[in-house]
Amino acid sequence: MNSNAVEAAPVLTAQSPRRPFVGLRKTRSERKNPWMTAVAVILGMIFILPAVWILIGSLRPSEEIFGSLYPLSWRILVPSQVSLNNYAELLRGEFGQALLNSAAVCLGTVVLGVGVSVLASYALAVLRFPGRSFIFAFVVISFMVPFEAIAIPLSQQFTEWNLANTMAGLILPGIGNGLAIFNLRQFFLGIPESLREAAKLDGASEPRILWSVFLPNSGAALTNSALLIFLGQWTAYLWPLLVVSDSRLQVAPVALAKTFSEHTSDFGQNFAGAVLLSLVPALLMFTLQRFFGGLSTTSGEK
Repeated sequence: MNSNAVEAAPVLTAQSPRRPFVGLRKTRSERKNPWMTAVAVILGMIFILPAVWILIGSLRPSEEIFGSLYPLSWRILVPSQVSLNNYAELLRGEFGQALLNSAAVCLGTVVLGVGVSVLASYALAVLRFPGRSFIFAFVVISFMVPFEAIAIPLSQQFTEWNLANTMAGLILPGIGNGLAIFNLRQFFLGIPESLREAAKLDGASEPRILWSVFLPNSGAALTNSALLIFLGQWTAYLWPLLVVSDSRLQVAPVALAKTFSEHTSDFGQNFAGAVLLSLVPALLMFTLQRFFGGLSTTSGEK
């Protein structure tokens, strides 16, 4: 027993000096955390302050929005009275109809765009045909080129096709979203080939494989692609401005821009419109955020 104790003694003495060092490292990291948290909070408040000011400005009378800026005080973020009159007046005008138009355009574009993206992505990821690499390169280039570069000639083409001042003219350019196709194609490449081969052995056709194998495993990628298409249409300004002149078909960003004039502007309604346009995508992002990290597929293979 004495020999065992002697043999164990060096182990204890060799390990003992390490413990204070580990404790010291933890203490230093714990000291840094409050400072890092304080810096993060201050930076977050600086970046969110303009958004908070716009939100509060939409709830106060228009004459108080800029009157509260001087002298600078806490009243800039505390309205004398809170009212929804700006929202009510804005929605009673053309902006209310424009908001419904934007919702209809986004809904139609998302449904058609996701369908086109799924079919194109499946063909580029799974099927083997001549020129596939060239087509995929063209798709990648398509979302790297600014839309403003092709907007004017495209609007002239739509006018020749009698698609100006139509709902189809607003929807069609958004259904071929190259970034959504790229996103889905990369996800489909991660689905194991063995699943498709097993389905083919069971006699399934390509549409059946897409519907029964790929789509049920692609909820996250479909959600992300749908959001990409939706955000592209919800924030569109140049294309609706070029292709639509009928006030009945105006979309919300164009209608909001027209509330500003050279001499007069109701900033309370302007702020209310900006809040509404920002609130819809923010709520969608918050609701669907659990899907953002789900862009991986486990094969189940061993």
